[in-house]
Amino acid sequence: MIVTIFRSRLMPDIAGDYMPLAERMSELAATMPGYVFHKGFVAEDGERVTLVAFESAEAQRAWAQHPEHRQAQKQGRDRFYSEYHIQVCELVRESKFNRTTQN
Repeated sequence: MIVTIFRSRLMPDIAGDYMPLAERMSELAATMPGYVFHKGFVAEDGERVTLVAFESAEAQRAWAQHPEHRQAQKQGRDRFYSEYHIQVCELVRESKFNRTTQN
């Protein structure tokens, strides 16, 4: 599994313009072959973190290069983000616990 960690900060007073684009990218990502999940979080200091997982590096690259996503990336740099940081990581190990399924 490949997980992209996208950390960003928005420019002041643009959330209303940004949210429709972010929602569209979430919808589009979910349609991509190899998509596993995505989740977004906003910290108290305004930093935004989005995690996006794909089954393979090829699937992740296809998402990164999707034409509509590329256009959204350009809009992000031109209009929405004061800063961002992207890390693409390969899952090395996984462990799970779920109290409701344990005996």
